[in-house]
Amino acid sequence: MRITPIEIQQHQFKTRMFGYDTTAVDHFLEMLADELERLHKQNNELKESLARTRTSLEQLREREKALQQTLMTAQQVTEELKANARKEAEIVVADAHLEGERVIRDANERRIQLVSQVQDMKRQKLSFESGLRSLIENHLKLLDMDSLLIEETERQIQLLQSLPTDEENDSDYS
Repeated sequence: MRITPIEIQQHQFKTRMFGYDTTAVDHFLEMLADELERLHKQNNELKESLARTRTSLEQLREREKALQQTLMTAQQVTEELKANARKEAEIVVADAHLEGERVIRDANERRIQLVSQVQDMKRQKLSFESGLRSLIENHLKLLDMDSLLIEETERQIQLLQSLPTDEENDSDYS
């Protein structure tokens, strides 16, 4: 049975001749002692529960703090990863530009080399054609000279043939 503070204040003991009824007072004190014991136990249980709740709350706060730190760390790592990815992308792009420039430079050098080779071939062709033309002209001159020699030789033969022979000359003098 629970006793409220008002009941304690308003409780009146029956009076007897020599004072209060001792059994009633003992009975009331016993009830008060039981109620105080129950309240004391309840108070201890509540204190223990409060201590557990505070410990749990502190653990939750520590977890929250750890989670916040983890989130901050994750954010920092994410930002670092993004920054590193940007830097790496910039490096890749710069390398690609350099490689592109090198390819273009090499292609231009190869083009210049090929143009030079083509010009050399044209010069060699012109030189060959000129040499061949000169050789042919020289051979034609030689052929012409041979023709002239042959013609001259034939004229000389004809001249010689038209000259009287020694026998004919002897017969003319005889």
